[in-house]
Amino acid sequence: MGAPPSLPLLSRATRPLTFEITAINEKGEALPISIAGEHPLTLYVDKREIVTLMTLGAWPEALAIGYLRNQRLVESVEEIASVQVDWDVNAVAVTTRRGLGNAAERMQQRTVTTGCGQGTMFGDLMQDVENIHLPPDARLDQERLFALTQDVRQLQSVYKQAGAVHGCALARNGAAGVEVLMFVEDVGRHNAVDAIAGQMWLDGLDGGDKIFFTTGRLTSEMVIKTAQMGIPFLISRSGTTQMGWEIARQTGITMIGRVQGRHYLVYTGTERFSR
Repeated sequence: MGAPPSLPLLSRATRPLTFEITAINEKGEALPISIAGEHPLTLYVDKREIVTLMTLGAWPEALAIGYLRNQRLVESVEEIASVQVDWDVNAVAVTTRRGLGNAAERMQQRTVTTGCGQGTMFGDLMQDVENIHLPPDARLDQERLFALTQDVRQLQSVYKQAGAVHGCALARNGAAGVEVLMFVEDVGRHNAVDAIAGQMWLDGLDGGDKIFFTTGRLTSEMVIKTAQMGIPFLISRSGTTQMGWEIARQTGITMIGRVQGRHYLVYTGTERFSR
């Protein structure tokens, strides 16, 4: 059976995640090594060029959908008719069912963020955070935190092989424990979070019982995107920025950083977390 009519037609075109080259070590020895892929992917919506993303190429369709979702250029996955990736020309063509409406106005109002060289938020999304409401009864404890970080460590296949990538995970915080639902590695953490956001739409997943994990720093961009997905927990091995902390407090996210071994810092939302 095919996909339900409300879901877009997808091309499912991935790229090789690593490439083999020869490098010279400190002893002058030539060694075969793996390096991470990096490819330009220009996003077109209804034949209009929107942005060029530099990506590993593992989840290009979900990345395109998640980018449009997190930039608030589309309101639901049902608005998208198809997402077709063509790596011969490094492009992804998104066709909508009714057009983007006021997208031109939104694209004129952009905030350049700290997303590793790429990352824009259209339409001044930071003004929308006051309308975000996260589930107040969600809870997370220390042992689940440690279990999640251990699971993510086992999933970092590209990073272990080649380095040079960030990883993001979406986990379900259920009655039986924490379960990683998807893990995405990409050359920028903003791409990884967008790909997860897009896949959540495709899979019809709600964020209320989820945890978002990132290997990157907790900037305003990461906090806003997590809040937009309705996820109450944001976890990272890295630290936070001042604006990331302020927005996490405003949205009510429980934000935990500097997670290394059995060490961590709960920056915001301590009422949801227990030791």
